[in-house]
Amino acid sequence: MQLRSTRSTTDARYFGQELDIATTRRPSDSAVKPGEEPGPSRLDRAPALTANTKRGGDLIFGLMAKGSGILILVVMALIAAFLIFEAVPAVSQDKSNFFTTLGWDPDGSMLFGIAALAFGSLLSSVLALIVGGTVAVGVALFISQYAPRAIARPLGYVVDLLAAVPSVVFGLWGLKFLVPAMEPFEKLLNKYLGWFPLFSSTDQTYGQSVFAAAIVLAVMVLPIVAAISREVFVQTPKEHIEGALALGATKWEMVRMAVLPYGRSGMISALVLGFGRAIGETIAVALVLSANFGISFRILDPGGNTIAANIANKWADAGDVGRGALIASGLVLFAITLVVNFGARAIARRGAKKAAA
Repeated sequence: MQLRSTRSTTDARYFGQELDIATTRRPSDSAVKPGEEPGPSRLDRAPALTANTKRGGDLIFGLMAKGSGILILVVMALIAAFLIFEAVPAVSQDKSNFFTTLGWDPDGSMLFGIAALAFGSLLSSVLALIVGGTVAVGVALFISQYAPRAIARPLGYVVDLLAAVPSVVFGLWGLKFLVPAMEPFEKLLNKYLGWFPLFSSTDQTYGQSVFAAAIVLAVMVLPIVAAISREVFVQTPKEHIEGALALGATKWEMVRMAVLPYGRSGMISALVLGFGRAIGETIAVALVLSANFGISFRILDPGGNTIAANIANKWADAGDVGRGALIASGLVLFAITLVVNFGARAIARRGAKKAAA
């Protein structure tokens, strides 16, 4: 009986404390005199937490984030304004059409244009993206989906190290090793695929061609595309992969149905960054190409030129009009990069909407 009484008293105290906390009694309620209103409780005196409550750290971080975004836009606007300001006087002195003329003589005859340079930039970059982008996506799939962990990690490090190699090293490697080594392969392409204009050669001479420059650019683009694609493929939800395999899909069918659709937008972003690297590459292309100012789809013939390589080759010897013309060509390169970026974003957004539907 005494034990039961003690237990009842303990339970009453325990439940009494809970009740006191739940009801949050005001400590001054017992001391309130007749006719007086009870004072505010501790909860009443506490500041109200609402959705609009902001702390100092949140405010500082928000301002820094907004400032960073605005800074990027301001920098891009300043770059565009500088290019336009420097390019307009030179283009206004051009005696030909700047967008359709093939030659480049701004300090002599005042006849110069961007047609051949823009064509060479786009052709070499697209070829580099076709070769390097395809290999890079394959490497990313192998590392993320096929290779054992003991092989995948070192291979990923090796691929990432390619991005740290300077451009001049790639250029010298392409000039001294790749160009001579590719001549037998180019002869085979011309022999068996010469019926196609892209692989035909006019006078059976090979060497510092657009094709060689595209291969060098492909090697330079590969680590960027492979690294971004690999990280996207690794993020594929395990439920998608296991669900595809549980339905009887093979490894390739699982990759095609689960991994590639999930990483489509990431792959497009990686290819856009790779294209930007390829079209803006300067010293490597300047070393490999035998520059001229013609338009030709015969990628095995020596010759070709790009906007970036032409700027590097001509800047030191250019006069006032010549430097303005080179800046104008840089403005065209800037515009091409923006158009490609916006177009790729639109394609990725449309693909994401179709996938969601």
